[in-house]
Amino acid sequence: MWNDSRNADTFAWLVTGVLQSQKSTLPEWITHRPSKAQFAQSRERQARRWLSNEKIDPVSIYGPLITSALRTWGEHRLVLALDTSVLFEKFCLIRVAVLFRGRSVPLYSTVLKHASAQVSTARLLPVLAHVKGMLDHLGMRDVRFLADRGFCDAELMDWLWACGWHYRIRIKSSLILADPRGQRLCKVNEVKLAPRETRCFHNVTLTGQRFGPLHVVLGRPTDGPEHWQVVSDEPTGVETFAEYGERFQIEEGFLDDKSGLFGLEASRLRDAASLERLVLVTSTATLLLVSEGLQMVEQGLRRVVDPHWQRGLSYLKIGLRSVQYALGRGQAVLTRLGLHGGADPEPVGCKTTKQPDPQTAFDVGWTLVFRSPS
Repeated sequence: MWNDSRNADTFAWLVTGVLQSQKSTLPEWITHRPSKAQFAQSRERQARRWLSNEKIDPVSIYGPLITSALRTWGEHRLVLALDTSVLFEKFCLIRVAVLFRGRSVPLYSTVLKHASAQVSTARLLPVLAHVKGMLDHLGMRDVRFLADRGFCDAELMDWLWACGWHYRIRIKSSLILADPRGQRLCKVNEVKLAPRETRCFHNVTLTGQRFGPLHVVLGRPTDGPEHWQVVSDEPTGVETFAEYGERFQIEEGFLDDKSGLFGLEASRLRDAASLERLVLVTSTATLLLVSEGLQMVEQGLRRVVDPHWQRGLSYLKIGLRSVQYALGRGQAVLTRLGLHGGADPEPVGCKTTKQPDPQTAFDVGWTLVFRSPS
């Protein structure tokens, strides 16, 4: 994994720097570097050399860390989300993440010099193949895969089917539905729904390629024009919208990377390889903090750092406050890696003071319920 122990040492202090400063700018990290170097410029130059070192492979470093954490997952279904995020209007961050109790933990990330969030399936499949290899190594085959409509592609769904993964993917309204014999039924946008109506189409084919059979659910949550349409490899129902809605947790993860916690876009790096190593640093920091937050909750110590009566912070923020609390008292931190599957034993307390906007309900962690007219 490491070609030189000094690179491992530098990696450790880079992660420490981003945890301590909560910023992704090198000058903010160097004060956290124990070094014989007398001048700050020397420590910053060391960090820049590490980020530009072609011999450092982020996949071979982060892979063992996340797989070690997933060994404690258990027999529960693993829910993954695929999404992209544009950096500096020049680069595209492709990420597959584990959805975990309201947030996401990076599983695999790569950065391309690509100015659009739209990425071809040909570029995505090698990413997913690597993810599958990691999960097969762990013996994890019960997987549900979530993606937005930009990733609705027959080749991708065929690949997921071959893997034995379940999926929920939002589809475009222009797609054509047909019966198993190929007889055209309708375009998705030709289906007229009343407010709060749900309609399911089972065992249909999709697109002009007549890919299927699969299952589609359409819904209109409000009086407004917004419609939801989701394709699934399993029979659909009202609950399919909530299952798909978990995908928004990966967007919360991107928010943590950018403005929410680590300030990824404040870095002055402008090449894909260096940015990918920076993402390695922030991904490792995320994994460490979520593991720390999980440990605090399981040990019944959450309220030491979370002032809410019921859990009001994400596991990431609980972990961050736990680290700050421990360091201020000279206590040990980040003693283990672990992500546990199954239901959250202490979910975030329900919001009762303000009703969500139905059109953005998934974004704020609420579940939309569609009811067919009686």
